[in-house]
Amino acid sequence: MEDELKAFIDSKFHIAPIEGEDKVSTMAEAIRKHVRAGTSVHIANKGGALFFQLVREFWGKRPDFTLISPSTSSYLLALIRGEMIKKAVTSFLGNSYPTPGPNPHVQKAYISGAIEFENWTMLTLTQRLLAGAMGWEFIPTRSLIGSSMAEENKENFSVIDSPFGTGEKTGLLRALRPDITLVHGLAADRAGNTILPYPLGIDAYGAWASREGVIVSVEHIVPTDYIRSHAHLVRIPSYMVRAVCEVPFGAHPGGLSNSGIPQWEGYFDDYEFATLIHDASMDEGRFLSFIQEWILNCPSHEQYLDKIGKDRLRYLKDKAKPHSWVVETLAAVPQVDFPKESNQVERMIIAGSRYIADLCVSKGYKTILAGVGVSNLAAWLAAYKLKEQKHDVELIAEIGMFGYLPRPSDPTVFSMDNLPSCKMLTNIETALGVMVGGSAGSCLGVLGAAQVDRYGNGNSTKIPNVFFIVGSGGANDVASTCDEAIVFASSGKERLPDQVPYITFPGTRVKTLITDVGIFEKQEGGDTLTLTSYIPYGTAIREEEAIKGIKRLVGWELEVAPQLKKIDLPSYEEKMLLRLFDPQGFYTKA
Repeated sequence: MEDELKAFIDSKFHIAPIEGEDKVSTMAEAIRKHVRAGTSVHIANKGGALFFQLVREFWGKRPDFTLISPSTSSYLLALIRGEMIKKAVTSFLGNSYPTPGPNPHVQKAYISGAIEFENWTMLTLTQRLLAGAMGWEFIPTRSLIGSSMAEENKENFSVIDSPFGTGEKTGLLRALRPDITLVHGLAADRAGNTILPYPLGIDAYGAWASREGVIVSVEHIVPTDYIRSHAHLVRIPSYMVRAVCEVPFGAHPGGLSNSGIPQWEGYFDDYEFATLIHDASMDEGRFLSFIQEWILNCPSHEQYLDKIGKDRLRYLKDKAKPHSWVVETLAAVPQVDFPKESNQVERMIIAGSRYIADLCVSKGYKTILAGVGVSNLAAWLAAYKLKEQKHDVELIAEIGMFGYLPRPSDPTVFSMDNLPSCKMLTNIETALGVMVGGSAGSCLGVLGAAQVDRYGNGNSTKIPNVFFIVGSGGANDVASTCDEAIVFASSGKERLPDQVPYITFPGTRVKTLITDVGIFEKQEGGDTLTLTSYIPYGTAIREEEAIKGIKRLVGWELEVAPQLKKIDLPSYEEKMLLRLFDPQGFYTKA
């Protein structure tokens, strides 16, 4: 009887090592079958190979896609060059590496009206997709209120009084549901149960919200048994997936972490290739030649990888290993002139780092969310200073990195070099919505902006009808919800106007502006910025000369504190640490 019962149990409760519908497909088959002209296409955090295949299939056909993406890497601009999209729903549209900035193809599309621009923030776009996934009509947010985006997006954003009588205002975001999502993951079984790499960025919300499902590319197609043993890492369930494509290096030119799975190798972002794209994209003819050479004339991903070359691919895998930054740093050291006198940008960063460290101690901030560029370099320097002082503070990066300590040689805020030092890897909603703006938060926001006015309002989006900059990214989310914000900006009447022409983020929580000529603070009870410290520049080292010079570089009537402070020049150690973070001078060149 026992043997018979055991046989019955085995027959009824056996779990097959491989199960589910076989959805394995080539990328070409998947795109042709599941993507049609006129659809809204959500391109998630990773997925260079799927994107390139989309371009191959629809090049020259004017498919009038609506592009939904939290931010655009430079290669996504091929959609604009190929006149393939009619609308862009994003928080960042422009160049991304080596430094973020405006792109001429975006400018042309903006001025001509060829593309409709729908500007959101990193968090609000994520929240709209989450609402779509949850089947909600809308979702509340603390972002956007008081910004120009709130006015622009009235069809999809509304502000209401609290229904519970607290007197607070709440923003409501209309749910967003793409038609199809393209995403690259680490692994999936043949049915489409998909492991995504960490940090999760916008996570799987767009995939969950998509009306017509998801096309997944992955590094590895694995048995269902493997998925079961790693079920805690699975973010997309199979029933949402339409096709699964096995595509090694499918995130290239982006990188991919192995999410702590030791038997698989991750690979680093290809900075050399990203620079090639950036340089080509600054000219119409060169960008078209790039697209033809690397996308249209490479009809398969295999041919694309052959063109990249095995040596380059091996290098990217080696560079993704936890301690590769040591080799990179030692290689960069000979080109760095540590004793060289600091320039104004370096003085601004170092002055800002001292201010941040002092503020964290005096006000007890527990976390710092830093933006991109000089703001993150200042925050990094401050974090190391605080660590030496035994003051506990954690760095956050908006894509879902918490508690990291930045490694030298790479000033990119989301560098994969920093992942092994993280204490938590999560997603945008957690980083921006909970850690920065949540009820338990104690966060100092450190941001950059193209323009800042006397009230602390910042603009990184556009000069309306004249020039498109890049967009908010996470800046509005941070400035709208953190405990206090510090903003970095270069001096000059255009950079520091009396009023910004577009409010990317309101200045309500902005208490300090740090520039290359001085530090401005809001005095107790005031809502405008006052010069409280000056950074010696050029021959203007005396207070009177400095004030006279700064007046010419500010677009408002300069207010000066009665006890104006002179900021000390950087120490050798400060210069050394800063130059180790940015040995190529991407952000520190004057």
